[in-house]
Amino acid sequence: MNAYLVGADVLGNIPDLLNRYGITIHKHVSGRHAAHQRKPASLKGVDLIILFTDFLGHNVMRHYRDMANEENIRFVACRRSVCSLSQTLDKLGHCATNPCDTCPQRKLH
Repeated sequence: MNAYLVGADVLGNIPDLLNRYGITIHKHVSGRHAAHQRKPASLKGVDLIILFTDFLGHNVMRHYRDMANEENIRFVACRRSVCSLSQTLDKLGHCATNPCDTCPQRKLH
């Protein structure tokens, strides 16, 4: 799964946490510059947009939420901390401990 991260100048331990969840960072923008607040050139290959709320204004968050809805891309909003992101990903059903194909909570269709 590829994620587009919006917010935060420095990610700290977040890339390590995302790797444990099987998520790679497709792109990261701080959201501070005007260019980051416009629609990106391409969201091709992005499965998840992560908004770090403690670094973004309301209008920027709304813009990315609307864009995610238009492109049918899942998005989450949380504070920029490992604990907050981990809790948010757990609520989505991602698991850091088991690979999906061996997870007992995996829904088979």
